[in-house]
Amino acid sequence: MKNSIKLSFVNRLEDSIKSKNDYIQVIIGPRQVGKTTGALQFLEGQPKEKYHYISADGLVSQPTYWLEEQWNLLQSKTSDGILVIDEIQKVENWSESAKKIWDQKKLKKNKTQMILLGSSSIEIQKGLSESLTGRFQLHQVHQWNLDESIKAYNLSLEEFLIYGGYPGSYIFLNNKMEWLKYIRESIINTVIGRDILSLSRVKSPALFKQAFELACSYGGQEISYNKLLGQLQDKGNVELIKHYLELFEGAFLIKSLFKYSAKKVLSKSSSPKILPLCQSLYSVTLDADLDLSQRGRAFEIAVGNELVRLPGHLHYWREGNYEVDYIYSFGKKLFAIEVKSGRKKNQKSLQNFKEKFPNAETILVEPNNFHDFIDRLK
Repeated sequence: MKNSIKLSFVNRLEDSIKSKNDYIQVIIGPRQVGKTTGALQFLEGQPKEKYHYISADGLVSQPTYWLEEQWNLLQSKTSDGILVIDEIQKVENWSESAKKIWDQKKLKKNKTQMILLGSSSIEIQKGLSESLTGRFQLHQVHQWNLDESIKAYNLSLEEFLIYGGYPGSYIFLNNKMEWLKYIRESIINTVIGRDILSLSRVKSPALFKQAFELACSYGGQEISYNKLLGQLQDKGNVELIKHYLELFEGAFLIKSLFKYSAKKVLSKSSSPKILPLCQSLYSVTLDADLDLSQRGRAFEIAVGNELVRLPGHLHYWREGNYEVDYIYSFGKKLFAIEVKSGRKKNQKSLQNFKEKFPNAETILVEPNNFHDFIDRLK
């Protein structure tokens, strides 16, 4: 049963608005995870006369001047309000328009604040890097974790390991076929078709989609680019695979983790460990029918997705027969994190890593301490 919860980015957004800084507040993240809902939750605590919320969504793109019209509409009511634009990517040249408005605001010492959000993460990131450098504060929203899924929908750990990530899919927990259809059509096909292929030049869309499913099927595993390439039903090269993985990462579908090394150059040259950014993206490749070993892999992915939310750097480590699932570093802190997932591992891996990196703290994560292990990293 669904309950209203407050996602963590809403608290950060509230703090940023209260501080009255001069940055444009940008909410970015995957589709269907509550960006709009969170923004509306934030506005519930604001006086109605002090904000203007509107979505640019529609059958056609909004013209360039549309954003300035919304700004002026709010200005006619108040000079210290909050302008919130949803689906900002639907406005032509939106980043240039936002830059123009914000530069004029600073010049006139206007106190109006602006919040921008949208569903096409790649397009928004492109606009930020091209036009708004140094003018925005980013609020990252993630696919849902276990705590959020429990609070809002009362999911069990077992359910989360199969169905977790996209709250809109939780209403189909008792209908596997509808759940699979929702994830494939409303999430994967929409993100790949509308957010990636419409913006990026890809020679073979069919090959691209096949590469995504293949990458997710190796969730939580280290795999060489050549092995991925060898399983695609078409000709290509390693650089093509790297490009595909970068596009998937830009759309918040997966993250490529690299081998931990004291020398960063060696780290980037390693084979990646593929981390789907929620359980659903791994489970859907198995038709949501996971055996014991695959559920163990799903648990490793769940641990990785908790770590991705943290501000530091995430890697894996392997040397010979020794392997540690995750290496997390932040500042001078270093953690070696092993996940007890049911698959056979070398029990001395943590010890071996500790011998090579004496300043590292070791952590063993099991289902019974899953809720608490993040506290040790802070």
